[in-house]
Amino acid sequence: MKMRKKADLPSKVCAHCALPFSWRKKWERDWENVKYCSERCRRAGAGKGGA
Repeated sequence: MKMRKKADLPSKVCAHCALPFSWRKKWERDWENVKYCSERCRRAGAGKGGA
């Protein structure tokens, strides 16, 4: 992958906090399934529909 400017990276909106977040190298293989901007939002979002 060629170097890209930060502004050219794909972005999504977090399913929990509704803030935009950008692509990260660690999400390279799983970008299609990333829903949350952080571990904190993932934990909070996953607990919503539980009990």
